[in-house]
Amino acid sequence: MRGTLAKNDLNYQFGYTLARANDSFNSGGSAGDLYQISDPYKGWKYDFGPSNFDHENVFFANFVYQIPLLKNSQNKLLKTTLGGWEVAGIITAESGAPLNIGLNGQNVSSIVPNTQNRPDQSGAASNPHTVNEWFDTSIYSVPAAGTWGNASHNSVWGPGRDNWNLSLYKNFVFSEARGSSLQFRAEFYNIWNHTQWIGDTQNGGVSTNLGASNFGAVTSAYDPRTIQLALKLFF
Repeated sequence: MRGTLAKNDLNYQFGYTLARANDSFNSGGSAGDLYQISDPYKGWKYDFGPSNFDHENVFFANFVYQIPLLKNSQNKLLKTTLGGWEVAGIITAESGAPLNIGLNGQNVSSIVPNTQNRPDQSGAASNPHTVNEWFDTSIYSVPAAGTWGNASHNSVWGPGRDNWNLSLYKNFVFSEARGSSLQFRAEFYNIWNHTQWIGDTQNGGVSTNLGASNFGAVTSAYDPRTIQLALKLFF
């Protein structure tokens, strides 16, 4: 779903995507299905599951609003000093990407070349979604020696993201005929200073290997609020 609208001093666009994607790739690199299989006995079926880039819900919106204060004023000094304001923004919100649970230490994939292994999973998960334990770590265990674990590929969902970038502009018009002006810009990235955890197979951010000391913990986040000021001269 997508929409675009321009009305008077406001221009905005928005879109929403609901989708699911599945494949049998066991890596996020460029080789795709040319990567080695994880379990040579089960073949591609062992790695079939949600794609690394599978975000079920994705929403975006952007807008530019020219505040009409003194827009039609004949007083050029008043119009330049108090008018000429614009506000713009980009909003993105998406659900998390899948995480693949792996293994540390010696296991069958350490012996059989070019393979990967996952732990055994017992029972349904009750995911806390906290920083120290994003997913339920109690249901995973090391598989029996010489076997591959039964946990599904990309079976856990990482944290989503909700990001707002806003900009405030002030235009000082010197000459409308020549189009010369000075623009002051104040730009705010992640303006609400939300903590946005990184959590997907390709970018890391959540410890997903059983045997790691921080197994299940969130380990990194996107940048906090950043403010940028600038001047732009048109002549």
